[in-house]
Amino acid sequence: MVAGMKLTDFQALSFDCYGTLIDWEAGLSAMLVPWARARGLDLSPEQLLAEYAGFEAEIETQRPTPLYPDVLAGSLRRLGDKLGAEVTSDDAAAMAGSVPDWPAFGDSPGALADLAVRYQLIILSNVDRASFAGSQRRLGVTFTSVLTAQDIGSYKPAARNFDALLAEAARLGVEPGRLLHVAQSLFHDHVPAKAAGLPTVWINRRHAQPGWGATPEPAAAVIPDWEFDSLAALAAAVATGG
Repeated sequence: MVAGMKLTDFQALSFDCYGTLIDWEAGLSAMLVPWARARGLDLSPEQLLAEYAGFEAEIETQRPTPLYPDVLAGSLRRLGDKLGAEVTSDDAAAMAGSVPDWPAFGDSPGALADLAVRYQLIILSNVDRASFAGSQRRLGVTFTSVLTAQDIGSYKPAARNFDALLAEAARLGVEPGRLLHVAQSLFHDHVPAKAAGLPTVWINRRHAQPGWGATPEPAAAVIPDWEFDSLAALAAAVATGG
């Protein structure tokens, strides 16, 4: 916990979206599992997510400017190459266009509505504007600012994304030290956010599951300032004075 600070001391919350607000593992599994079954692959959903995870991060590092639908399609193709399974153009197109169909976590809309009463809400996401628009309809709130990889020209965990976040917070009038970053991924968010000097809240959506799922293992040890099992639990803590 940040020394001497409570959750209610912050003026703005920045959010990762996919994995934190939107259930990206459910969304990815809905695409990966039918594809794998059709190709005769005997891998569990967790195994498929773990196999997939590295390819998405690899492409986002190697090719930081293509839009997220291209990253999705390219990641599926690399997964197919590794597993010796065909990826058709229809498979790749379906994966690329799937983001608007990914479900929100059940607690996200209500918790966000509660948090919006107290804070400015900012999105910092590894996605494109068109894909996020579909997700925003599921979340039901209007964010103060939305920063996507398309806007910034790189993908988290790149430091450039957190530089852009800090610049946007300053533009919004958020005082130094009064922005709190909220995310599930230690790899994409907590390690680089801490390096940028930001306090963080870990929404540990996978608290009841072993392994890292669709998120690579963090490149460095990191200790978030707060940890909750859900966004609803964060909102409840804020409501009681944090």
